[in-house]
Amino acid sequence: MNRSLPSAGAAWQRAGLRVALAVFGGYAFTYAATAALARLLPLATFDAVVVATLLSFVIYLASVLWVFAAASLRRVLALLACGLPFALFGFWPHWIGGIA
Repeated sequence: MNRSLPSAGAAWQRAGLRVALAVFGGYAFTYAATAALARLLPLATFDAVVVATLLSFVIYLASVLWVFAAASLRRVLALLACGLPFALFGFWPHWIGGIA
């Protein structure tokens, strides 16, 4: 294999991008997943929110670990983009003006 090593500047950019994706992308993914879980869990509203919030710590940890463990940034972006359906399901009633 004739793979050349990236320059030091490119390596720092990739590392910085992964840190930014881990912090901000992981937060957005966790926020959307928590909102969706609070709606999906078959519990009373208060209990569903508490359980979803407790699970959010595990979700955030897993997303941060995934960002640094993934082989490519495309996989990272694909995983974080999977949070969009969670956001649509979790926040749709607020976006259309009602609370369901």
